[in-house]
Amino acid sequence: MLKGFLTVGGWTMLSRVLGLVRDQLLAAMMGAGPMQDAFQVAFRLPNLFRRLFGEGAFNSAFVPLFSGLLANEGPTVARGFAREAFGVLVFWLLCLTILGELFMPEVIAVIAPGFTANRSLAIALGRITFPYVLLICAAALVSGVLNGLERFGVAAAAYVLFNVVGIAAILFLTPHVASVAHAASWGITASGVVQLGVLLVAAKRAGMPLGFPRPRLTPRMRLLMRRMTPGLIGSGITQLNLGVDTIIGTLLPAGSVSLMYFADRVNQLPLGVLGAAAGTTLLPVLSRHVQGGKEAEARRTQNSAIEYALILVIPATLALMVLARPILATLFGYGEFTARDVALSAQSLAAYALGLPFFVLIKVLAPGFFARGDTTTPVRVGMATLGINLCLNLALMRPLQHVGPPLATSLASALNALILGILLLRRGYLRPDRIMLLRIGRMTIAAAAMAAILAGLKLGPMSGIELRHGLVRMVLLGVMITTGMVSYAVLLDLLGVVKLRTAIQTIAERLRRRRPRSA
Repeated sequence: MLKGFLTVGGWTMLSRVLGLVRDQLLAAMMGAGPMQDAFQVAFRLPNLFRRLFGEGAFNSAFVPLFSGLLANEGPTVARGFAREAFGVLVFWLLCLTILGELFMPEVIAVIAPGFTANRSLAIALGRITFPYVLLICAAALVSGVLNGLERFGVAAAAYVLFNVVGIAAILFLTPHVASVAHAASWGITASGVVQLGVLLVAAKRAGMPLGFPRPRLTPRMRLLMRRMTPGLIGSGITQLNLGVDTIIGTLLPAGSVSLMYFADRVNQLPLGVLGAAAGTTLLPVLSRHVQGGKEAEARRTQNSAIEYALILVIPATLALMVLARPILATLFGYGEFTARDVALSAQSLAAYALGLPFFVLIKVLAPGFFARGDTTTPVRVGMATLGINLCLNLALMRPLQHVGPPLATSLASALNALILGILLLRRGYLRPDRIMLLRIGRMTIAAAAMAAILAGLKLGPMSGIELRHGLVRMVLLGVMITTGMVSYAVLLDLLGVVKLRTAIQTIAERLRRRRPRSA
């Protein structure tokens, strides 16, 4: 599982870095204003469906069933099930896409009730990006097949193409269309075509050709749909919370949606890498243990996944809160994205970062239910916390403006993770031992000390970093991040969490093994 965790995490990190490059172009060319708001709303809609139907609900129900069939009945039966699921999903998504195109004005009125002058632009961009729903959800199912085969690298690498195609569209298509927003929208849909094509080829090479079979509601499909339905909210509750943020953001002053978007994009770097890696690799491994009746191994795997995630997410949380303004200034503080935009977006980032550990824990804890075929419990918890998030948004939006929705989402996610953890404990699916709790405590101490060091640098020798020249900013921020990473690693070693010498020796030994032998 650790190998899969690192593989998915590495490819996801590359995708997120390229995503930041794409967002830098969007910030520099559009700033934080009505056009940016319209584009972000148009993109949020297909992205929400991707999270819910593709990576979330469908995969949380599909992967355990596929893994069980693969382990118990062999690849032929598992391939037949995957083909049936692909046919049903594509047919359903095609109908959804047609409806979305026809009723896009009504959809925009619901998700962006505060839009006035930029409403027509949001509708036009929404119609361009909405076919991405069909393409990327189908791609997510093929990724689920590859993940079920424990071929995590190909599935994770395919998502890099989203940002590669998106960057190319912004750079080369903009002069030929109405605006940079139109070019970026066409890039989204084009990337879906490329990703789906690459994954279908990879599945075929893995011995799982899918094709486009006729949709049929077989007994296995009915079971899949029953398990998927509650998971629509259960596994995608974080995205629903962010969707609420967008709706509320359109009711705030112009540019608020954009300010929160760029803050969320920075927050999504550790969240996407750690949350996606932990959730993606944990579910098939847990499913295999549960299907084999190995509950003790399932619990150990769950504990290990929590440790793997927290050893990185705790320092990432504190570092983002301390360095929010320098990070945003270095990444986006160019062109149309002003110093005021940087300062306001940094406030949103600090609020989002507060909930980062809980966002990741939800990704790690939810598979504990999904692997056992329980998609009902997470949906109940999700419904409750979604309602709480909406209430907090309404209460905080006026006094805190662009900080209110991110803070509400963080608080709701903390409650979500807490309830999921308590329920897993009560059912005996989660049993944190003394060593695990001590290690998490020491991680927290090391991360707090690292944050204090970063705060000292920010207030002392590197104060005013966001006011420096772009290249100087990058160098200084790189020095601060490197200092934080090294100090955290040394503190982990001193506290006995990780032995650096052993880790370095292990890495060196593996590199020597991979080095080709001379003739």
